[in-house]
Amino acid sequence: MTPDEIQAALQAAFKSCDAASCPLTDTQKQILLQVVEKIQGNSKFGVLEIANPLDELTSEELAAFLQFVRTQEAEDKIWKTKLLNDWLHEKDSGEVQFIRERYGVQWLNRVQPYHFEKYTYCEDALKLRVGDRIEISNALWEWVQDDGPCKREWYSCVVLQVDETNNGDDWVSNCVVRFYNGTEYEIQGIYEWNRYNWRWLKN
Repeated sequence: MTPDEIQAALQAAFKSCDAASCPLTDTQKQILLQVVEKIQGNSKFGVLEIANPLDELTSEELAAFLQFVRTQEAEDKIWKTKLLNDWLHEKDSGEVQFIRERYGVQWLNRVQPYHFEKYTYCEDALKLRVGDRIEISNALWEWVQDDGPCKREWYSCVVLQVDETNNGDDWVSNCVVRFYNGTEYEIQGIYEWNRYNWRWLKN
């Protein structure tokens, strides 16, 4: 959806609110329109990037949280499940207990894998799992240049399989994905040398 389409949709929503006898105040309308203007002024600024929940953490909280995520993923555990289980069983979550006490489950539900991409030192902390939705670049199967005639394009797909194989001294991760047209594709070195060619899907 382009910023102009968003603005048109907002205007239609304002009219619908008026018709339903639930009008927005002028201040509320102004805030929403300012957000659209901010998006229009910066082509890299998307709607989904407006509120990254990780930005709400203090620097100390962010460091503790990212370390927790890295540790859980290294142990092949799903970090969000670990936190929710702690909360469900009223267990202390250690250095990340502050998330429950200050931010709550609503904040936790807002955190998505693509939010970690802003913190480049942590973007590889999350491991791909079967069922994850990602986008992969056409650079995996054809020559592309960011400033040439054949541009980089992104295609949505679903992760079907992730395998680690021992290549002598090193471990290499390969991934099989399925595009929405049913075609399957294997990406070799998904973390090692092809990390630049995939990204988390923003839903």
